[in-house]
Amino acid sequence: MMFLAVLSCLLYSAVGAEMSGALNDVWDFTESCLRSLWQNRLYVYTTAAVLIGVWFTVNMLFKKKKTADPVSPQLYNSVKKQELSAETEKVIHVSGVKVFYGSQTGTAKGFANVLAGDISAQGIQCEVIDMKEYDPEDRLAEECTSKMICVFLVATYTDGQPTESAEWFCKWLEEASTDFRYGKTYLKGLRYAVFGLGNSVYVGHYNTVSKNIDKWLWMLSGARIMTRGEGDCNVVKSRHGSVQADFQAWKTKFLNRLQALAKGEKKACSGKCKNGSCKNKKKHKEEAEDSHSLTEKNISEDELMESSSDAESSAEEEKSHGSVIDMEDLGNVMNRMKKAKRMEGDEEDSQRVKLSKQNGVRKSESEEERREMITPALRDALTKQGYKLIGSHSGVKLCRWTKSMLRGRGGCYKHTFYGIESHRCMETTPSLACANKCVFCWRHHTNPVGTEWRWKMDPAEKIIQEAVENHRNMIRQFRGVPGVRPERFEEGLTVKHCALSLVGEPIMYPEINSFLRLLHQQNISSFLVTNAQFPEEIRSLVPVTQLYVSVDASTKDSLKKIDRPLFKDFWQRFLDSLRALGEKQQRTVYRLTLVKAWNVDELKAYADLIALGQPDFIEVKGVTYCGESSASSLTMANVPWHEEVIYFVQQLANLLPDYEIACEHEHSNCLLLAHHKGCKHSPFIRSVLDE
Repeated sequence: MMFLAVLSCLLYSAVGAEMSGALNDVWDFTESCLRSLWQNRLYVYTTAAVLIGVWFTVNMLFKKKKTADPVSPQLYNSVKKQELSAETEKVIHVSGVKVFYGSQTGTAKGFANVLAGDISAQGIQCEVIDMKEYDPEDRLAEECTSKMICVFLVATYTDGQPTESAEWFCKWLEEASTDFRYGKTYLKGLRYAVFGLGNSVYVGHYNTVSKNIDKWLWMLSGARIMTRGEGDCNVVKSRHGSVQADFQAWKTKFLNRLQALAKGEKKACSGKCKNGSCKNKKKHKEEAEDSHSLTEKNISEDELMESSSDAESSAEEEKSHGSVIDMEDLGNVMNRMKKAKRMEGDEEDSQRVKLSKQNGVRKSESEEERREMITPALRDALTKQGYKLIGSHSGVKLCRWTKSMLRGRGGCYKHTFYGIESHRCMETTPSLACANKCVFCWRHHTNPVGTEWRWKMDPAEKIIQEAVENHRNMIRQFRGVPGVRPERFEEGLTVKHCALSLVGEPIMYPEINSFLRLLHQQNISSFLVTNAQFPEEIRSLVPVTQLYVSVDASTKDSLKKIDRPLFKDFWQRFLDSLRALGEKQQRTVYRLTLVKAWNVDELKAYADLIALGQPDFIEVKGVTYCGESSASSLTMANVPWHEEVIYFVQQLANLLPDYEIACEHEHSNCLLLAHHKGCKHSPFIRSVLDE
């Protein structure tokens, strides 16, 4: 242990001596350095000052950069993205378009699909909606904030009522517009446009549905983006010649307006800014000059768009004059309006062709300016149905019974009842227009309607010549057809009978008397059918081989329901027509069409009408179902069985002591009642029948 202690002492002393020497060396080195720094302290101070100046300068530069861009790169990028998205949202002024349609015959639906296609072509989302599949109570308010534009294409149906598909929508909208619980600002923010489909011959009901929808939306603070458009099926008064052309003109304006809205454009300033100054005054002045130069070109198009709000129209008129009408000047304004209206009426009357007793010997001075009855669209539709159109308002078509008899088979009921040879019968009409829109119309209302003749008129000679020639050409197509008898084919090339019952109302044609005379001169017998709405024309009609009057119902309500006449005084016209028929000294016929569940329970009323006209014959026929039609609610359930028609005729004969059942044509579901007095036609007509 002693040894270890001595050893450790020796080691400690040795290490201590070495450490002491090292510390002396460090101190000597440090002392020499400090002495050198002190001796050269001026250079040290200068270097330190330079370094401090450089540091301060660099620090200031970095501080300025941070002030200009205080956020981190990640935060900067996120903020930039938000700004870009906000800017993008501002650009989207129209998120899409919803096209609502209420259609009965399919026209409005077709227009909606066409419009949707054009909107989609502009790169704007579009949706077509049937009104019956849309609940306005739950969904319409959503359109106020969706930046959508709502377009309503609606048709007006019977008596100014909406179509079945639009009935609930219109009912709700009407109630909401007057319900205080919704409030006047319920649809504030909703942007909409309305186009209506109607027929101006229905005076008092023309486009009432579109007018009402426009009014009700406006009452709920909806904002119309353009004034209402109106399409007129009456080619005479249609601003562009047809409802299709009216829609095309309105569609062009709507698409232009839609483009402007999508770009965020506002309506041009009127130049009447507050304080009499406007920053864009020069710009608006140039636009006004440009628009003024195009006014004459666009005037017909602008006339189509009419505002439905009288208050809005008057307000715009006041703004355009820059003043308010004084009460003292109100009388003068009213007088000017009455005078303008009177002048417009006089001009309209001067260009109207009235049905005269001379039947068309007069022509209007503006005959060349009149429109054709057959529009291009109607011409295409009728041609597809097999019509051979003649001129601008007539047509001829081959009857299926004509084809049947050419093959040696049976003829129509006229052959059974009156001996008419069906293969020598020409079915034609000088007027495709009609004054009724019957629910059982077998042409599905493809023909035009009207209450008077207001179209271009072709001469009777041209109509007969082309009708006979077209009929012969259709007969010639059966040459060599298997089953066609050669002798029947040769006989069929010579027309011996003309059935003026193809479609429309032939008695409307102003030259109908000339037409009938020309037929008789060619030894062609005539069977003319009228719908009992033109009593004066019946009285002035020259003798025909057989004059028919359609008696489709026996009461005012059922006649209105079945025939849907255009005349307001249709019932009085109907009764006067039956009286006029009773005054005719020629062979006359009532034609009754039975519609099951509609008019088969009115036996006593029918008997009274028969006593009014005292016809020679009464044809009772069950309605023919011509397939499903959006213009009619008839189904096969409305077609009576032949046994039911027989029962009806038997019951009717019991109420008519002067009549009895004379004949039956089961295939046509038709029976004939004949008067005991027999036929009272003239010797001339008897000779025509004998031939």
